[in-house]
Amino acid sequence: MLIICICSRMYAQQPYEDNKPVSDTLEVYFHQGSSRWDPSYMGNEGRMRAFVERFRVLTSDKVFNKISKIHIVAGCSPEGLWEYNQRLSKNRASRIRGVLNEYISLPDTMIVENAVGINWAELKKMVLADPNVPYKEEVLEKLEAPEVVKNAYGKLVEVRKLRLMYLRDGEPWRYMYKKFFPTLRSFNLLIVIEWEKLEAVKLEVKKEEQPPILPMVSSFFPIAYPYQLPPPMESQPTRNPFYMGVKTNLLYDAVAVPNAGVEFYLGSDWSVTANWMYAWWKHDMKHWYWRVYGGDLGFRKWFGNAAHEKPLTGHHIGLYGQMFTYDFETGGRGYMGGEPGGTMWDQAHYAGGVEYGYALPIGKRLNLDFVIGIGYMGGKYHEYLPEDDCYVWQVTKERHWFGPTKAEISLVWLWGHGNVNKRKGGRR
Repeated sequence: MLIICICSRMYAQQPYEDNKPVSDTLEVYFHQGSSRWDPSYMGNEGRMRAFVERFRVLTSDKVFNKISKIHIVAGCSPEGLWEYNQRLSKNRASRIRGVLNEYISLPDTMIVENAVGINWAELKKMVLADPNVPYKEEVLEKLEAPEVVKNAYGKLVEVRKLRLMYLRDGEPWRYMYKKFFPTLRSFNLLIVIEWEKLEAVKLEVKKEEQPPILPMVSSFFPIAYPYQLPPPMESQPTRNPFYMGVKTNLLYDAVAVPNAGVEFYLGSDWSVTANWMYAWWKHDMKHWYWRVYGGDLGFRKWFGNAAHEKPLTGHHIGLYGQMFTYDFETGGRGYMGGEPGGTMWDQAHYAGGVEYGYALPIGKRLNLDFVIGIGYMGGKYHEYLPEDDCYVWQVTKERHWFGPTKAEISLVWLWGHGNVNKRKGGRR
């Protein structure tokens, strides 16, 4: 969840004691393990628009001066590898920066991103507030351990998380995973907006008479005005996630038709896929031919919880088009698609239709994609009989077929930065 807080002290012409701190909050949700902005998820679009309207009202008020800085602070829950959570928090902060710029025109120099990785501070706060945490004192002790250290080989080891996971056979970890981690996964961003004081307004109030600063507490970070921000992270180039699949249809492989395909994720739950097959087996002495080549191109729309959490996973529907030619003859009557001696472009068969499928994760970078397509297939084909050393033409026909025209059980290798499946228990 993204929490946006606007913090300021209002200065006006009325006496100072009538003024109160002005604050506002916005909650925006992300799918688990994702930095993708989904305006339709849990009412994000409506809340964002309402916040932008309130933001514009505040900034148009003459009692305020211009905004000086906007700080975006992003965090994650403890599941997953440390390096992954660091990247995830940075990607979420960058994504919200882009979303804000779509609604509000802000100069880049005004926005500061701070990615804190795992939000241990909030987890500790939750543990302290819950009397039912198993072995609570031991959990608090483990929360004080170093987050990561380097081993003898120079690799980072997540000391704090590992100690918590194996404490008392994992009982406290399972309790926190069920009760606290969903909140940590959602409440993962905080934006604090600093305002410049309106210097033109003079207040006739003695220093000792000023009321104390009132605290402002958010459900994510307990802060008091003025908010003490962490130092900004050094500017480093970030690698955006890239989702691609390289695949082979196991059904074609089973009938000796080598094939390969690729699929690219376009964003917003859309992808484009292309496949090619080529088999050119023959044995003239036995009049045995097993030839087919061609390909297809399609577009897919992904949907469902699995697709929202991880692109190229879960349910999908789409449209596809195919073009291919063939020559099948195993000692008896043969069937040839297209013109004899020609290529695929010489009146080849063609097909198109709609498809439905489901991509099931079976490994860190492996999916099984089950697909069935229904549509129309047409084209000219020739029937012939092998006699002695010749192939005697029998008849030419036109094929018009309505029904299943596509079937896949594809083994998909997931390729690209961030294109990995989550394992059981929340580990990646």
